[in-house]
Amino acid sequence: MTLPEAIALQPAWIGLWLNWMMVGAFILPAALLIWKETRLAAVLLLISGVLSAIGVGLLYESFGYVKLLGLPHVILWTPVALYLIHILRYKEIRNWPKGFLYLIFGTILISLAFDYTDLIRYVLGEDTPLAMPVQS
Repeated sequence: MTLPEAIALQPAWIGLWLNWMMVGAFILPAALLIWKETRLAAVLLLISGVLSAIGVGLLYESFGYVKLLGLPHVILWTPVALYLIHILRYKEIRNWPKGFLYLIFGTILISLAFDYTDLIRYVLGEDTPLAMPVQS
């Protein structure tokens, strides 16, 4: 079973959330390349998004659809979230890119809330796959 097939077996809201994550992790960060003051943030967000996606894919291939899949987000997005806090507080940023940054930051925080919770549950022993292939 592929990762998209495993995701399709989950409740609909998970698919909707993952679609929003594509906006928050790739489209909005790419838009930040337009403004000089947000280009570094854009590059950091895009690199962490791509590396996270690769990490999730590799973990899925190794362990299946388990709660451990949020680990790349925890590792990569935690420092990025801290950086976003810093620039939102201390850097002069125009309204449009600042709005994008707040949307991205909110998306990352929500994702990290799920990811930290899932990672803790996995470490505490909840390692049963969340999606199992249907037997024919």
